[in-house]
Amino acid sequence: MLRETLSKRGVRVLTGLGKYFRNVDKNRNGFLSQADFKEALKVFHLEIPEGDFGSLWLILDDSKSDKVDYGEFTRAIFGEMNEYRKSFVRKVSFAYMKLDFNKTGSVPMVDIRKCYCAK
Repeated sequence: MLRETLSKRGVRVLTGLGKYFRNVDKNRNGFLSQADFKEALKVFHLEIPEGDFGSLWLILDDSKSDKVDYGEFTRAIFGEMNEYRKSFVRKVSFAYMKLDFNKTGSVPMVDIRKCYCAK
């Protein structure tokens, strides 16, 4: 049910959920509590009946930690990446590492200009 709703509404909802999850995840551990997860679904109008939510939670929280990992949530909804997408992500990651001279996790425009010419 949730998978069908997300596939109809597309990438915007999924990326919005990702941003929302990161904002709610105050301690930056990549996990959300059941209450936070339920609230995120409400915010994005992904209403799920209580019984179905319980079943979904059992699937997502397979470690029984009372937390859900956003990465595991996206894999449960969309499945694993195919080899083409994995290859693309590896190439983008490699390019990003080349641009991130100082290994800070962010790339200033000045560093991009040093490596890229749009001509």
